[in-house]
Amino acid sequence: MLLAEAAATTSTYTSFDIYVLIFTVVIAIAVIRQLINPRRNLFALGFALVSLAVFGFMDYVMISGW
Repeated sequence: MLLAEAAATTSTYTSFDIYVLIFTVVIAIAVIRQLINPRRNLFALGFALVSLAVFGFMDYVMISGW
């Protein structure tokens, strides 16, 4: 009975997960571009860093559920 329950569990992977990973890469590129730019927009940099932290955590939770 335990083997049947273990075989019945499925992955939580959906096609939306790919989009979340792509958005994380785009946000990371935005953070790098803000850091390289000599005229930094501190609001944009802060917003991008917070967004990158949220998406990074979301990626971690999402991938650990696979």
